[in-house]
Amino acid sequence: MFKNSINSLFLIALSGFCSSIISERAFAGGRSEPWQMWFQDAASPVMEKIIEFHNLIFVVEISIVVFVLCLMGYIILRFNAKANPEPSKTTHHTLLEVVWTAVPLLVLVVVALPSMKLLYYADKVVESEMTIKVTGNQWYWTYAYPDHGEIQFDSYMIEDKDLKEGQPRSLSVDNPVVLPSRTNIRLLFTSADVIHNWAVPSLGLKLDTVPGRINESWVHINKEGDYYGMCSELCGVRHGFMPVHIKAVPKKEFSAWVEKAKAQFSNISSGSETKVANLEKPFDKAATGILKDRKRK
Repeated sequence: MFKNSINSLFLIALSGFCSSIISERAFAGGRSEPWQMWFQDAASPVMEKIIEFHNLIFVVEISIVVFVLCLMGYIILRFNAKANPEPSKTTHHTLLEVVWTAVPLLVLVVVALPSMKLLYYADKVVESEMTIKVTGNQWYWTYAYPDHGEIQFDSYMIEDKDLKEGQPRSLSVDNPVVLPSRTNIRLLFTSADVIHNWAVPSLGLKLDTVPGRINESWVHINKEGDYYGMCSELCGVRHGFMPVHIKAVPKKEFSAWVEKAKAQFSNISSGSETKVANLEKPFDKAATGILKDRKRK
């Protein structure tokens, strides 16, 4: 009875897993859903290629697993002590050794070529129509639109008590990034303090923001909508409270938003500048004290 129960549980788990794999249902909305086991809808060319590459790797992995399981089953049945009382004393088999060396190499080539192609595609910035600068801070984001009248603003997570109906918890922000859809957008990333990571899964974006350095990428959002992400680099006590909210709108609507944002955000200095300046003072004093102590010694 116990064995039957185990078998039933195994079959239920296997059927659920297979259903999730076979199902072509994508997760829309630009964010993850409860019990999600697959990718979100691809909303950019890079993410589309990432999913294609994932599907290729998945086929390779399943093929290897099935082959190994079948081989193990054959060996167990064919070469057990009962079926094979006099085991073979063979120690070398040239053809077999060549095959089990060449086949893994071929598999690695099949995986490596499309992988490198995808890496270069995601890294190469195509001819852009506009630029966005993303600055990571503890623990919020600063966005600048250098091509649109020096628009710049900070984006903080909305606390639970301030959420409005329909706003996702831990993902909503006071100032989302508004971007035009169907536009090649150049992205610049840096940080004002520690390393952060700006990640938006449905767009295939995941870039480090490093102090003193500029990382570069690009995005082309295929359709209008809201796309969510998070900081994906441990950056301090409120690391989990740095959501990313991108609002993709038609170009006409974006132009209207730019005019409104110029009046609201232009020539407003970022809070990160003040915070960095305040943090530098005690550090400078401590460093000066250490140098004086060394000179005395």
